[in-house]
Amino acid sequence: MPSEFPTIAKDTLWHGIHCTMRTIGVRHTPDRFSMAGNAIPRLGVFGGTFDPVHVGHLLLAQEAALRLSLDQTWFVPANYPPHKAGEVQTPFTDRLAMVELAVAGNPAFSVSLLNADDAVPNYTADLMEMLQTQLAGRANLYFLMGMDSLRDLHTWHKPDWLVQNCELVILNRPGVEKIWLRLDERFPGIRNRVHLMEMPGVDLSGTNIRTRIDAGEPIRYLVPLAVHDYIEDHSLYVPEMGDPGS
Repeated sequence: MPSEFPTIAKDTLWHGIHCTMRTIGVRHTPDRFSMAGNAIPRLGVFGGTFDPVHVGHLLLAQEAALRLSLDQTWFVPANYPPHKAGEVQTPFTDRLAMVELAVAGNPAFSVSLLNADDAVPNYTADLMEMLQTQLAGRANLYFLMGMDSLRDLHTWHKPDWLVQNCELVILNRPGVEKIWLRLDERFPGIRNRVHLMEMPGVDLSGTNIRTRIDAGEPIRYLVPLAVHDYIEDHSLYVPEMGDPGS
């Protein structure tokens, strides 16, 4: 059996995936994809609030693409993240716009509206199950997440299904051994079922970015320039007059 499909089969396979992407709301899809030598395309799915998107997100996506030979990575901003219900969030339209600016010009990254619905919670398990059904074996899926998300995995919707049925890609951080110990108790053998991306010196979060802006500290090299300018132009994360700390 050949190690990979002949060119015509690859083109047909990608055409089917491309049509599916359009149908399920993936935006900015290039006309052609680099196959990275994979017999079956490998697609990264990067979900999150992206409030805001920062270089840590982009570095994780880039590192995963390199190490796992991903052909495409879809950024999927969540309009209604259930684990952050009740928290004040930046409007979805702004968060979506910043992600689109951040990935612009990179043909390996696309933006998806799969979690744009604010009427129902955006559960990762439901998203991945739907994608597996829609793509019907035409692609191998990898779900990208940060260590903060992995830490709270036991509180997610259908966490056991995620661990058993999805390829999880995690940005590892130093000093998180206690998190792994708790995860091993809840999900035995989980370390053997995730792909760890090591990026020393990168320890960013949306909370950290928002805190720096609130304190008047620069974020110039922590987010893409286009995202930095968007935040400034739209006065995002700046406390309103009269708020504590303003």
